[in-house]
Amino acid sequence: QLQVAESGGGLVQSGGSLRLSCAASGDTLDYYAIAWFRQVPGKEREGFSCISAIEGRPFYITSVKGRFTISRDNAKNTVYLQMNNLKPEDTAIYHCAAARFCSNDSGRMKSWGQGTQVTVSS
Repeated sequence: QLQVAESGGGLVQSGGSLRLSCAASGDTLDYYAIAWFRQVPGKEREGFSCISAIEGRPFYITSVKGRFTISRDNAKNTVYLQMNNLKPEDTAIYHCAAARFCSNDSGRMKSWGQGTQVTVSS
């Protein structure tokens, strides 16, 4: 079973950028879709981006479209999330998750990382 682990979170000012990585192990990344979720304490986990297996087709929700870019490097078994023009409302714990197909339904994910904190100051 594929296992994933996030890295790259931190503190950044509004308008700044961060790049998160989701490193996979235990299986070949090629056949898995990787989704990004984020969660603020007291709120539901929100799926906001996903990249499909094989084709590498990206998906975004409206609030991050044009600011975030998801990509994958199967040779490195890693998925990246480039986040530009960050806003205070992007502050959350960010998780990557693996599934056979893209979905923003957390119940469809097969494997989760431990999360990385992203804090955007105003």
